[in-house]
Amino acid sequence: MNDAAPQMKGKIFIIGLPRTATTSVCVAMLDLGFNVAHTCYTKRCLAQANVIADTPVFSDYQGLDKAFPGSRFIYLERDMQPWIASIRRLLQRMHDNLVRQHGGFNPYIKHSFLQVFSPYSADMLQHDSLLADCYRRHQQQVFNYFQGREQDLLSIKVSDADAFSRLCAFVGVDAPAEHPGFEPINVAGKVIAWNKIRHPNKVDSSHRGRIDADLFLHLSSLESAN
Repeated sequence: MNDAAPQMKGKIFIIGLPRTATTSVCVAMLDLGFNVAHTCYTKRCLAQANVIADTPVFSDYQGLDKAFPGSRFIYLERDMQPWIASIRRLLQRMHDNLVRQHGGFNPYIKHSFLQVFSPYSADMLQHDSLLADCYRRHQQQVFNYFQGREQDLLSIKVSDADAFSRLCAFVGVDAPAEHPGFEPINVAGKVIAWNKIRHPNKVDSSHRGRIDADLFLHLSSLESAN
């Protein structure tokens, strides 16, 4: 763990939807010196990570904002048609474990996906318009929530030439000379690249595969304290 991570008030939450390059941004943040968790399911993870992405962040950013005053948020955009094709493949692979009442994915994954991709069904995955509606609804909710607080929200598309420099400026670090920017990760539908990354700044999402069942209650207590 990096004890010399950039100092800041609050945390940085990456609240773009899955398949918008969340892993690429997380890898870049590791290299910039931040302690990073791609998904977070324990209080320990929540305490140790400077940067957190994916579940449950993309669905519960408002509660995290209240629990960690002074935090900043990064929304990731992606062109609609490539995103639809990619998210469809992901949800088709996830489907059985999302809808299973007993077992399947942990409750935080189910909560986040079923909330954002609502009303979720196997049939909706066949309709571009329904998936696009989910993307636009989430995007509009983010922009509405941060209206008047634009200094707390960065919206980038990682394919843009200036995206990496804008990210560095937003999080308060100098862009390293000759840095290649965002690496293309999890291409061709793959979603497991983060699991294979070995980096001293990487924060485990769970504790040896176990999650904290009361994580949302913990967040509520933090909100009340603030």
